[in-house]
Amino acid sequence: MTYPRHQIVDPGTEGFFHCVSRCVGRAFLCGEDAYIGRSYEHRRVWVEERMLALAECFAVGLYAYAVMSHHVHVVVRVDPQATKDWSDEEVAERWVRLFSVRVDELVDERLCQENALRLQGNPERMECVFLRCRPPIPHHAGQVFRRMSAGRKPGWLDCA
Repeated sequence: MTYPRHQIVDPGTEGFFHCVSRCVGRAFLCGEDAYIGRSYEHRRVWVEERMLALAECFAVGLYAYAVMSHHVHVVVRVDPQATKDWSDEEVAERWVRLFSVRVDELVDERLCQENALRLQGNPERMECVFLRCRPPIPHHAGQVFRRMSAGRKPGWLDCA
């Protein structure tokens, strides 16, 4: 049985952690699903790019990772003290780097700068914004799923 990390380690503790995230049922994260004959290999790049982007924006060092067909292993170093030295401006810049404003798939630097300025010096707004984050990989996979399922009859079994 697994336990949430906060039950095993004090959240303010610095350290190295081996984390595993698994898919359930017959779901495939990436690779070839022989059961339905589809390849999800394109997702491997999504997961790798997202892990690297998150490591740049948060006080987490990504030391090793393995993206497998049904699960992901990561070895991270968490350093809660690093964030104590960050200014409001640095926190806002990291946020905007991670959640940049896009117009027609291009990053809008002006809107990103405006968002960064609104976040600075406002910890309540910053906390609220972080809580509203939507993980992009499941969201993107859902968009692909909806495009693929358009026009199909109910009851078919297929995944993005």
